[in-house]
Amino acid sequence: MRISTLKRHVRESMKSLGRNGWMTFASISAVTVTLLLVGVFLVVMFNMNHFAKKIENDVEIRVHIDVTANNQDKQTLRAQIEAIPQVKEIRYSSKEQELKNLIKSFGEEGSSFRLFEQDNPLSDVYVVKTEKPTDTIKVAKQIEKFQFVHKVNYGQGQVEKLFSTLKAARNIGLVLIIGLLFTAMFLISNTIKITIFARRREIEIMRLVGATNGFIRWPFFLEGLWLGVIGAVFPIVSIMAVYYNIYKFLEPKITIPFVELLPFYPFMWQISLLLLLIGACIGVWGSMMSVRKFLKV
Repeated sequence: MRISTLKRHVRESMKSLGRNGWMTFASISAVTVTLLLVGVFLVVMFNMNHFAKKIENDVEIRVHIDVTANNQDKQTLRAQIEAIPQVKEIRYSSKEQELKNLIKSFGEEGSSFRLFEQDNPLSDVYVVKTEKPTDTIKVAKQIEKFQFVHKVNYGQGQVEKLFSTLKAARNIGLVLIIGLLFTAMFLISNTIKITIFARRREIEIMRLVGATNGFIRWPFFLEGLWLGVIGAVFPIVSIMAVYYNIYKFLEPKITIPFVELLPFYPFMWQISLLLLLIGACIGVWGSMMSVRKFLKV
């Protein structure tokens, strides 16, 4: 395509936006509201996913070693655990260290457990982490079958509920975002349909003088692109401003270990680029759907 032809298509698409002022305004408003909702959902989802990964990464398997096991038995058990493909890391914790950790976890009240320092009832432990948090249950069940394993703890019952809840939250968020995107595509498509109807005589004349299908379609594709890109500007600015203030206010006050907001940079620039691309894509896609279905060229 020649530069002069492209300039003509850009000029025509801009004129069309001006000629259909109210529909252009309605379409941009619809895209703006839709992308604003999509942007909010994306920010919430990405942060939830960040929290979820932190929680998932804290999930570990605690393998309590039988008190009858000698050093050789412990090494054999370790080798068996390391041979499991899904195991990422294994760490040994002696019963003395386990008692120290227990005392520390109870704070001032933990001093009462010092009575057991002379006759420690706890077991030596292997702390196991898996490559994927979702492999935890499977690996734990394998380890339970090994000799010299007294018991295996991984938060039975709670871990299953945790993974199930996180999966459901991610799926619901994804469905909502897809639904909003299709709504925006539908609105842009309707705007382009009205534009095509209003310019049907002009299109017919262009056909009669030999204009190709591509020549006629291009302004409509560009019009959809402008609608999507312009509609993305306000959501981007609004979400960046709000997230900056929320991050600045909350970050110093959050003390829960796994609750940590994604840093403003580069997260907000990534969201901005994503919203701009989504706006452009749904604009062009909306135009293509309309042109293919309603423009008989």
